[in-house]
Amino acid sequence: MTYRSTKTYGHDIGLSACFRQWRAESHCAQLHGYALAVHLEFEADELDAHGWVIDFGALKPLRARLEATFDHALLVAYDDPELPLLRALSERGVARVVVVPRTGCEAFAEQVADMATHWLRENGHGPRVRLAEVHVREHGANSAKVIL
Repeated sequence: MTYRSTKTYGHDIGLSACFRQWRAESHCAQLHGYALAVHLEFEADELDAHGWVIDFGALKPLRARLEATFDHALLVAYDDPELPLLRALSERGVARVVVVPRTGCEAFAEQVADMATHWLRENGHGPRVRLAEVHVREHGANSAKVIL
């Protein structure tokens, strides 16, 4: 038997990120932003001593990592040709620039999956608890999932 539990950080918690997809051939190449929502799905074949897949209260440090990366941040791909200009915004106090491997909903879902998987291992939850899925929503019409 496999058990699953979920944790959602909705649009209301304020993961307000600005980014651009510089390779896009549309308006997505321009700076734009969303209050991102993150949905995590954890699974385990056995419950812990409390009868849980994972203690939701233990996820506070993971939420803090999400906030440190995505909240009130200008996310810039490491290979964005405008990176020096966008970093200058940070130097002038106009934006909090966070350099990431890639930008976009799919990229953010992958980054959250990596973040959560590492967090599980670092905090002694793995290998019993596994991350099964990450779902990142820009808004009601746009989202991306990573299924592990």
